[in-house]
Amino acid sequence: MAGVEGRRALVTGAGSGEGIGFATALILARQGARVAITSTTTRIFDRLDELPRDNGHAAFVADLADAKAADQLVAKATKALGGIDILVNNAGMVQTGVRQKSSHLHRISDEEWARAIELNLNIAFRTTRAVLPAMMRRRHGRIVHISSITGPLVSNPRSAGYSAGKAAMTGMMRALALEVAAKGITVNSVGPGWVATASQTSDEVVAGRHTPIGRSATGAEIGHVAAFLASDEASYVTGQLIVVDGGNSIQENKGPPKGYY
Repeated sequence: MAGVEGRRALVTGAGSGEGIGFATALILARQGARVAITSTTTRIFDRLDELPRDNGHAAFVADLADAKAADQLVAKATKALGGIDILVNNAGMVQTGVRQKSSHLHRISDEEWARAIELNLNIAFRTTRAVLPAMMRRRHGRIVHISSITGPLVSNPRSAGYSAGKAAMTGMMRALALEVAAKGITVNSVGPGWVATASQTSDEVVAGRHTPIGRSATGAEIGHVAAFLASDEASYVTGQLIVVDGGNSIQENKGPPKGYY
């Protein structure tokens, strides 16, 4: 199996050692890819030190909420790696050290709405746009969005902005998959449910216990799915949202399983 051996990958949002982004980067690196990772803080250089040291990996600080940052990041990563074959769009949702507002829809300001769409849609849009021309010239590429089941499948109160952004990401993913399929590029999304990251709240821990599997996912469990979608073996998978939620979205009763399951 060729997997990702020798491929060059850019993984955004990889600053947290417990997060999906770094877990995905580590899996790709261990499978033989050269990896460039990025986050909004210098902690990304700590993550770089944790990657296998024999493959020429790179790390960059970039605030991708800055409209110009995506093009700059892709240029730097391309120079460091010699090209980009794989893009994993994990940046978004939350940013380190930045508190995100979460309001009921009738109280959402224009600024709060714009920020939610920026983090959960526009960042992925701009980074994807930046890598596409070179992928199209080479007639090969793998684009993997780390999305969510929140928005495309389910939602919660005070999650209108986040849900709208992630649902829109799914629509963007499918449209692009059609545009570039004949050019050897696949575009897919991973839809995690509850995940045990450093940003998980106590309420989310409880919700994870009520999934059919009985716990939240690890970052690596999401990362392995992303790594498969980035592999040569996934060449006939495109335009898909792959749900990784421990079966939570298929159960009607989300409370204690006694009496139901």
